[in-house]
Amino acid sequence: MTEQTNETRNRAVLVGLSAHSLPREDNASETSLEELAALVETAGGECVGMLLQNRDAPEARTFIGEGKVEEVAQLVQAQQADLVVFDNELSPSQQRVLTEEMGVQVIDRAGLILDIFAQRARTKEGRLQVELAQYQYLLPRLTGMWGHLVRQTASGGKSPIGTRGPGETQLETDRRHIRRKIAKLTQDLEEVRRVRAVQRDRREKNEVPVVAIVGYTNAGKSTLLNALTDAGIPARNRLFDTLDTTTRTLELSDTCTVLISDTVGFIRKLPHHLVEAFKATLEELAYADLILHVIDASNPEWREQAAVVEGLITQLGAQATPRLEVFNKSDVYVGEIRPHGEDIVSISAKTGEGLPELLEKIRRRLDTGVHRVTLSLPYDKGGLLDMLYRQAKVESVEYGETIQVEALCSEKTIGQVKAYVTGGWQPPKEFWED
Repeated sequence: MTEQTNETRNRAVLVGLSAHSLPREDNASETSLEELAALVETAGGECVGMLLQNRDAPEARTFIGEGKVEEVAQLVQAQQADLVVFDNELSPSQQRVLTEEMGVQVIDRAGLILDIFAQRARTKEGRLQVELAQYQYLLPRLTGMWGHLVRQTASGGKSPIGTRGPGETQLETDRRHIRRKIAKLTQDLEEVRRVRAVQRDRREKNEVPVVAIVGYTNAGKSTLLNALTDAGIPARNRLFDTLDTTTRTLELSDTCTVLISDTVGFIRKLPHHLVEAFKATLEELAYADLILHVIDASNPEWREQAAVVEGLITQLGAQATPRLEVFNKSDVYVGEIRPHGEDIVSISAKTGEGLPELLEKIRRRLDTGVHRVTLSLPYDKGGLLDMLYRQAKVESVEYGETIQVEALCSEKTIGQVKAYVTGGWQPPKEFWED
């Protein structure tokens, strides 16, 4: 006998506000609500209704106004929804009031994205980052979770015995517990940063260039990494399908090998808690030798999406890092003229179109003229080995009549070795010192 289980999907009504007093990027629109519906689908729910409100400014208590709250409540009841998701950011008090008046759970876009990240995180580092962001988001919203005690309290100040002190005590206990958790998670992520810094120093010492793939969520970053390196990452057509960073080796030529990593996808109104929590991972952008900004060329909103990514790159301090704009999904591009330029390449990671041109552009940027050479050093010049270990990638050392060294060296290092052997160059004393 086989046991059948039916998963219940949340039925969500989506609400957005467009107000003259809000910054353009904080306003909701039909496009952002459609993206929100895709996020709900990614989280495992389904959209059963949408409502976009226009007004001069948000209403302090309910955000969208009492009339609209009643309209949303009626839509929730008619559609038998059990969740309302706001495209805008809600304050903790607004979220609490709306939950009470609509009779179902109310969350905002940030809360929904955090829930998706919690589902997607697989590695220890990813789970640490998501957990920290969730606690930072939760802390100011704790009061609303004790609403059952508040509702038992009469407006005149008379309360049933036992409903005042314990509620406050438990609330403060929870706050202290969460603050301790935040402090511990922050400490753990600092350790992650320290380990990353050590790995970064080792890469720089070995002269291994790093390429970082960034882009709007669902732009095709994982598909591109798979196409270039056979990484084997599951790549499905949904938002935030890949959360944990994957790094692979990419051989561009006999003398140029790079590390290439994909990163978490960016999106409009990415919760600042997530940006802060993921800095341990995203700060790698600032240390990359080249950024591949993957853009979904088939999306009519690609300019707006690219601007979101550029803004976050700047926020993370990587605006000075060299980059290539990679217009992906060119096989379904609907425009007449494809984007083109010195730092632009059109590809289809799915079909392989344009990948040779992309690899050539990467090679031209990162292949620094390193040569594989065999050097014969006299024993009295053996001190050069120390310099080679510092400035080149030594592959083997054999001792015979001379010291035979096989290494990957830059032309500058080769010239210094020749000059030193012939007595034409003497390094300063501090050159040999750590």
